[in-house]
Amino acid sequence: MHKKYKLSTALDIDDLLLECTSYAVKLANEKYKFDPPLSIYEMEHWGKHNARIDVIFEYFNDPEFYRTQPVYAGAKEFVRKLSQMTEVFISTAIPPECMGIRAQRILEEFPEIPADHIYMGSRKDKIQVDILFDDAMHNILASSAKYPILMRRPWNQEATGMLAVNNYEEFLKLVEVIAESYSVTAQNTAEDDANIVVLVGPSGSGKSKIASRLLSRTDKLEKLVSYTTNDPTAIERNEWYNYVSLETFRQMCDSGELLQSTMYAGHGYGSRKADVEKILSEGKRVLTTMDICGVMSLKTYFKNVTTIYIKRDKKALMASILRKNSSIEDKVNRLMAIEYEQQNAELCDYVVDFDTYDDAVEQIRDIIHV
Repeated sequence: MHKKYKLSTALDIDDLLLECTSYAVKLANEKYKFDPPLSIYEMEHWGKHNARIDVIFEYFNDPEFYRTQPVYAGAKEFVRKLSQMTEVFISTAIPPECMGIRAQRILEEFPEIPADHIYMGSRKDKIQVDILFDDAMHNILASSAKYPILMRRPWNQEATGMLAVNNYEEFLKLVEVIAESYSVTAQNTAEDDANIVVLVGPSGSGKSKIASRLLSRTDKLEKLVSYTTNDPTAIERNEWYNYVSLETFRQMCDSGELLQSTMYAGHGYGSRKADVEKILSEGKRVLTTMDICGVMSLKTYFKNVTTIYIKRDKKALMASILRKNSSIEDKVNRLMAIEYEQQNAELCDYVVDFDTYDDAVEQIRDIIHV
């Protein structure tokens, strides 16, 4: 009998467990009476913008600010659940004069975390854990953790290809999947009656082409059309997407219409829960393409989700991306994401390595029994 490996996770504090940027925006609006009010969405990247949003930085050296930071709704329950799944550490960067306040707040608000599991310092790359959960891109990129995971915030929307989630529930689901990948007794879990089949892979892997060919060979699957803010006039139009404005996409997210949403190469992507339910109610099985972040969201709503990673060598991926009818910036984002996305293969139920698209289709048909 094998002893189950227990993962270790390092959590950021600011903008992850305690409100930071949003709290500073609230205080700045109260103090300066901005018209229109200052918005967190004005923080398009982390750091100063030479704009009015810069006033929030005056709070980040104020001990009283750190003493009164609100705890995010659901944060305490999140830490309790995570503590049952992994060993939890705190990794937080804070001015030296505020470290005592920060330590006291952590111990009071999150008693599951021992005092000797609290690390204060800016060098998060020195922390040896399996998982790092942070909202700062520079910490994710420099991390030595096997699974650095980004919490989506307005200032990191351009991040592409890496593991990223929108909320605590998605993160916990991702931790479950990671834990399963560590189990020596883990088995592929796809079943004959898997309701939802998701093809995962980097840009240029051929996911959409393979999915379209798969649909043409069986009537048991139905295409799930997703939504994207990508400009169809600037790219190759893809039949797997409905194109909407960024404003409309945000409204769909805020209203709860989208069961999952993610950012890729600076564009929003998401799927409607109602669309999935409609296909299932008609007795069909859902076929869709997503990145691994979208998959984690999907798994929080539905069971019997089978994920199939479409594997292609890096040279072929690069050639495919460079042939796309898209902007230079879009191509660069996709190229930079390749290595991150290739690591996601081990989080999927199956991996399909193919010579031709027809070969890939037949492998998938064998996997899902259609």
